[in-house]
Amino acid sequence: MRNGAKAAIVGGVFAVMVGGAGYGAYNIVSAVSGDSGSAGTTAEKKTGPPSADEVEETSRTFFAAWKKGDAATAAAETNNAQAARPLLVAYGGQAHITKVKITPGTPAGTAVPFSVSATVSYEGKSKPLTYESELTVVRGKTTGKALVDWQPSVVHPELKTGDTLVTGEAASPPIEAVDRGGVVLTKEKYPSLGPVLDSLRDKYGDKAGGTPGVELAIRHESEEAGDTSLVTLAKGKAGKLRTTFSAGAQAAAEKAVKQFAESSVVAVKPSTGEVLAIANHRGDGFNAAFEGRVAPGSTMKIITAAMLIDNGVTSMNSPAPCPPDAVWMSQKFNNLKGMEPNEGATLANSFMRSCNTAFVKLVDGTDEKPLTDESLTTEAQERFGLGKDNWKTGIVSFDGSVPASGGPNRAANAIGQGEVQMNPLNMASVTATAITGTFRQPFVVSPKLDNRQLATARGLSSDTAAQLKQMMRLTATGGTAQAAMSGLGGDIGAKTGSAEVDGQTKSDSWFTGFRNDVAAAAMTEEGGHGGDAAGPIVAQVLRAGG
Repeated sequence: MRNGAKAAIVGGVFAVMVGGAGYGAYNIVSAVSGDSGSAGTTAEKKTGPPSADEVEETSRTFFAAWKKGDAATAAAETNNAQAARPLLVAYGGQAHITKVKITPGTPAGTAVPFSVSATVSYEGKSKPLTYESELTVVRGKTTGKALVDWQPSVVHPELKTGDTLVTGEAASPPIEAVDRGGVVLTKEKYPSLGPVLDSLRDKYGDKAGGTPGVELAIRHESEEAGDTSLVTLAKGKAGKLRTTFSAGAQAAAEKAVKQFAESSVVAVKPSTGEVLAIANHRGDGFNAAFEGRVAPGSTMKIITAAMLIDNGVTSMNSPAPCPPDAVWMSQKFNNLKGMEPNEGATLANSFMRSCNTAFVKLVDGTDEKPLTDESLTTEAQERFGLGKDNWKTGIVSFDGSVPASGGPNRAANAIGQGEVQMNPLNMASVTATAITGTFRQPFVVSPKLDNRQLATARGLSSDTAAQLKQMMRLTATGGTAQAAMSGLGGDIGAKTGSAEVDGQTKSDSWFTGFRNDVAAAAMTEEGGHGGDAAGPIVAQVLRAGG
């Protein structure tokens, strides 16, 4: 129940007014970072990092006030009291957390680890709450006072900006999510599915036949994100929710992304659009697999090749010369180091070697078959279903973006740089469309569950799809994807990609491929060439099958 609690400031003191059943909630108030800590200044403002004594004293004062439920004093010991105070009030208020004991660990410089043990009590039901967190002491910018650097994660490691803590009847009944074969999916066994299952519960819990329990939960700012349950005081009745996931593919995806930091992967079933696996290995917990918005590098050449074929510019076995460099609108484009130029190359040859200059040279089309700034956008939207902001996967997702760009960005877009934005979900769908000729919008729960309309697109001609599939086969067996796809049996194909990002020392690694009726795509931030990091991830998921 998202409506019911209101916060008001009366005479400088927070008063909580709870109306209706279920939980109320405090939202964290955003504030400009500063040091709105304790009043008063010293005769001479201190500078430099806080001393060990200051770290000890500041953390001790903060912990003591927090433990007593004195939110005002605790917030005043931070560098953002306006943002800290509502959450600290909520901790002992609508979260109903009592008997708080905080045990500091050994400081590491200005960082202080600590453990919390407490009790959550609500309407005669109580459960223990234990967790570990950390705070950092910084020097206040205006006062020079040592203050706790305010982050919501100080209060609980899973809290982020915009989150709040609530205890009461759950907003949604619990669900028992099962895979396509009836295997139960839990966040303990499949950690990447944690936020996904929370979102599915929030959206479909009342449709799965369950009844809500009583719990302490993190309520996220976005309602679509779903609550994150921390402690269950009274179990509700779980409703069964069938998903499209494959437990085998999901297990392989979870294991695969652990090989490289900041990695994400998605697998789909091309014949149906069902999502078989989602996995992320990221420090920020962001579902980059579904919500990421970054340049896809040369995996974009699948769409660009389709555009060239559909518009009659060239074809798989027709010319697509690969010179050492190419200039478009005064901007020079190069190939990866070590690539031998080939002025007699076909589109298939330039595709399997991932020659940038071949695609840049063709981005204007020919005199007989000219292309425009809108040609790539039209191909992406009408053939591959991208960029219309109308996918309804069942959870929050981004549909990709291929804007009509002029100037140098028109050529950059064609090789997956410029203004193009994608994520692994988008590129797995691109591969599925390329090899079947039919766009089937990916989804994680059946649209019949809530009568939602899935997105549609024209798809590709059988001839274009056949050419794309064969070029991807050649790339997997003799091109840039050969090493990563080595050892995989069945009908296989792939495309590599490397995307340069401003401020990064290494490019993002991209890879998409298929094996029989499974298509997968992965991205690793600063992973280098496509076959170096993202390639092994995709291969491992494809090996597991659907």
